[in-house]
Amino acid sequence: MPRRCPAWVPGSVLALTVAQLAVAEFVPGIDRFADKAFGARLIAYPLLMLVVPMIWWVAVKRRHPDREPPYGAFTLVMLPFLVDVTGNSLDLFDALVWWDDLCHFANWALLLTGIGLLICGSVRPPWAVVVLVTGLGSLLAVGWELGEWYTFIRHGTERDTAYEDTLGDLTLGTLGALVAGLVVSRVVAQRQNADRGR
Repeated sequence: MPRRCPAWVPGSVLALTVAQLAVAEFVPGIDRFADKAFGARLIAYPLLMLVVPMIWWVAVKRRHPDREPPYGAFTLVMLPFLVDVTGNSLDLFDALVWWDDLCHFANWALLLTGIGLLICGSVRPPWAVVVLVTGLGSLLAVGWELGEWYTFIRHGTERDTAYEDTLGDLTLGTLGALVAGLVVSRVVAQRQNADRGR
């Protein structure tokens, strides 16, 4: 039987994210945090990180109180927020020209793998899992880009390059979601085969 992810792992990811956001918002004079809407992120990121676990608790745990929470999937959903904040804390978005692109690809792969593992357990056939996870990833990428535009691009210094950057981010996010869909379809197929073999 595979080892389960303990509850302290997603809890640590949440705590590390909130701690860095608090530093970015409340410690004055750190230029790399300027004009990046860290006040809004301090509110939005923890809420977004907790939305999936809260939905799971309401939709699943209340009906199946003996079911073990999927802390591994919760961790995958939360990790992109930690990666984003840590990238800003270490000034990687400005220091490494490719960091933003890597984040859009990898963070969407992590996020959608976590979501896919939570929602695709009974989806058949495997190609439907890939389509569902990739499509959901594309929708979330659009929502993310709209949020970025509203919070700091529309009145910021990046307006001249925002169109090209947004198209690249949407493409990379969708490709990350496609990778997640392929991973989730394989995991789901293995689980379904194992269940049939019992």
